Amino acid sequence: MSEKKWAVLFVCMGNICRSPTAEGVFRDKVTAAGRSSAFLIDSAGTHAYHVGEPPDPRSQEFAGKRGIDLSNQRARQVNPQDFERFDRIVAMDKDNLRNLLQQCPPSQRHKLSLMMSYAKQSPSDVVPDPYYGGARGFDTVLDYIEDAADGLLAELLTE
Repeated sequence: MSEKKWAVLFVCMGNICRSPTAEGVFRDKVTAAGRSSAFLIDSAGTHAYHVGEPPDPRSQEFAGKRGIDLSNQRARQVNPQDFERFDRIVAMDKDNLRNLLQQCPPSQRHKLSLMMSYAKQSPSDVVPDPYYGGARGFDTVLDYIEDAADGLLAELLTE
């Protein structure tokens, strides 16, 4: 029997803070679980503001402090093929989810979810955007994403 393959896309607005962090954290957790071959993991933004740019230096710095390297990622915008290609499309906040719903064919909407719907310990229902805030916001984002990534991985591995 062959192993189930999962394709997971993480989405925020610009694809330079939250979604690349989620991609990196989830990839790290999948690798630690010994399941890298079972997953395609990517991230994208709902807007094209930063296409081609690396993740925000603060995202890279704070992820790096936790042993997660984001340096090879480059921002891209969600495209129509993503709705067919990915099994799960995970939005960081309700605005991202609303934007995805506007683009997503009705037959694929079951693939959309909010990142924090998988969290077990964090008090928020969204991953807050740290872009205009201070350093503490990037640490909080990592805490939330780590919690939610654990829940998402556990759910996928039981399906």
